[in-house]
Amino acid sequence: MAMAENVRLALSLVARGEAPLGIVYETDAKTEPAAKVIGVFPDNTHDPIIYPVALTANAKSDAVQYLSFLRTQTAKSIFEKYGFNFLIKPTS
Repeated sequence: MAMAENVRLALSLVARGEAPLGIVYETDAKTEPAAKVIGVFPDNTHDPIIYPVALTANAKSDAVQYLSFLRTQTAKSIFEKYGFNFLIKPTS
């Protein structure tokens, strides 16, 4: 067993053949052509993995624009292409 510092490193070890198996996020595994998903943990065995986003009180205009983009159909399509679920209804 090789403990990795993070998911990307674990994925890299498997992709290079330095580890026979690894536990990584499915969305990360999809980005690595050398990785083959052989199983998944059932949804009822872990809490949902959610990536929240919010603006701070002193957010700059670029951050406001980025958050606005994240609410678009284009962003939804990109996230879904890489295996993420989109939790909000796009505003445009």
